[in-house]
Amino acid sequence: MKVLIINGPNLNLLGVRETDVYGSQSFETYLKKLRKHYHEIIIEYFQSNVEGEIINALQNAGYLYDGIIINAGGYTHTSVAIADAVKAIKTPVIEVHISNIFARESFRHISLLAAVARGSIIGFGMESYRLAIESLITKIG
Repeated sequence: MKVLIINGPNLNLLGVRETDVYGSQSFETYLKKLRKHYHEIIIEYFQSNVEGEIINALQNAGYLYDGIIINAGGYTHTSVAIADAVKAIKTPVIEVHISNIFARESFRHISLLAAVARGSIIGFGMESYRLAIESLITKIG
């Protein structure tokens, strides 16, 4: 099984940004743990603060991977274009969020990705990514 994790804007700052919301662990550190735990799965990673680069990554990966996990960050609430890219590809996409977006500011309560993703995992910290992998294993594996 081959999975791509895509992180959007500001998620490159995990571990140093708003640690009360996102925790003190960098994504790279967590990714090493995921890869060690799921050693039989190829887990690739892409992060960008640029909407078009995220769309390109989705389109390029959309026929090459068994699953995609996306945390689009702030683009979750604003990007019709990213939602359209998810809708256009065949690979199942799981939306994840580290924080509970429904317990935060009201503008974060809307996800444009939720309607086009296979499912959403929200509010379990970094473990949201592991839960998404488990979901892909169950549905695909």
